[in-house]
Amino acid sequence: MTQRTDRIDQLLRQEIGEILARDIQDPRIGFVTITDVETAPDLSTARVWVSVIGQPEEREQTLKALQRAMPFVRHELGGRVRLRRIPELHLRSDDTAQRGTRVLRLLAELEAGATPDEAEPVTESLPTPVPRIPEAPPPKARARRSGRQRPDEQRQRPDERRRRRKPR
Repeated sequence: MTQRTDRIDQLLRQEIGEILARDIQDPRIGFVTITDVETAPDLSTARVWVSVIGQPEEREQTLKALQRAMPFVRHELGGRVRLRRIPELHLRSDDTAQRGTRVLRLLAELEAGATPDEAEPVTESLPTPVPRIPEAPPPKARARRSGRQRPDEQRQRPDERRRRRKPR
């Protein structure tokens, strides 16, 4: 792949993610993440890799709803991205989260001394975090003694100065 197609892939991934998050109001579309976009060298087609969190039935319904929404997404991309021709979008399911969950579960079973059970189906799509090291207590907040402002307060000051200035 060339640098140009890499930049286009990154731009399409970002814009498709924004369109799905802000412009599509389909309740069947749950928590969706665009993990990757791979465009053809001639930019005629693009594979959109999608990761969906949920149960298998919910994931299937979400993928069907996304497939129906792809013409709208392509139309919206036409207004946001300056390309001669917007590629045709093909959805692909990205199951790396499920495979990662399975690997983490197997590692946890091995760490506990149990034999991993291969016949058990995966019911969760993401692992439940388990603390392994006790957490340190949070640092105590110090009282401000000096009259100096915090960095976030200093950022607001130039805006106030701009408002007070008179136009020339």
